[in-house]
Amino acid sequence: MTKLKKLGIWMDHYSAHLMEFTADPVETKTIQSVLRHQEKRHFLSRGEKMMHNKEQEEQTEYYKKLENIILNYEEVLLFGATEAKVELFNLLKADSHFAGIKIEMDTTDKMTDNQQHAFVRNHFSKKLVDSLN
Repeated sequence: MTKLKKLGIWMDHYSAHLMEFTADPVETKTIQSVLRHQEKRHFLSRGEKMMHNKEQEEQTEYYKKLENIILNYEEVLLFGATEAKVELFNLLKADSHFAGIKIEMDTTDKMTDNQQHAFVRNHFSKKLVDSLN
């Protein structure tokens, strides 16, 4: 199986916008990690500790979905305004399955879809130009 080249991921703790760097217009796929409001009320009514455990479980599943996708790429850029990118970055660096994948991280503000696409294009285009020099 051939690995895809480059992937940009704008993320927070609840959603991740995945953008492949290609010659075609950038297309965004979204992965969600949202505990539904009704579930949240149910778990909260059973106790704060149970709610915390459920949130941790949801976060772990969310990161695992992203890890499975990242395994298909050679280079990945994690970016966003929250610490979610740092948490995922640390998980990836600690796992030997990701040793051959170049993973970078950048802190940004909240961005529109167009701003995210431009950020990914600029990041990987600059790296391509730098590698040619």
